Amino acid sequence: MNFESFEEIVSFAIEKEKEAVDFYEDAGGRATHSGAKKTFDDFAKEERKHQALLEGILKGEFKLSDYKFEWIPDIKRSNYIVDLDYEKGMPYTDILRIAMKREEKSLQLYNDLAENAEMEELKELFKMLSQEEAKHKLGLETLYDDQMEKMGD
Repeated sequence: MNFESFEEIVSFAIEKEKEAVDFYEDAGGRATHSGAKKTFDDFAKEERKHQALLEGILKGEFKLSDYKFEWIPDIKRSNYIVDLDYEKGMPYTDILRIAMKREEKSLQLYNDLAENAEMEELKELFKMLSQEEAKHKLGLETLYDDQMEKMGD
């Protein structure tokens, strides 16, 4: 990926957030279990917040220095599952697996971009995005573990 400007990078990140919103809204719309629907609707809302935050950065309404960084643990559950293709009528646990893998890949992308960024502002942007993806990954992995425990795994 070659970007020409900070604005182009932020626009790329905004598009990734929009894709995530679409995925979670689609998963929520297809969910047959009310708990699953709420889970995916909540994740869609989180992704919309990320989109708004990035749009605020582009407009100068939000400064990266205002962001609070914190340590997010990684239980690495998604690291040990295979990729699945999304299909209508999939079980809730399979949709959670897909969502975990998506967040894992987003986290890795932003970590890689942060590591290779030359400008300090870009490093901070990618670290912020990494942290947000890490929060989602942890949330999904926790939901998955809880669901598997209910099922006797």
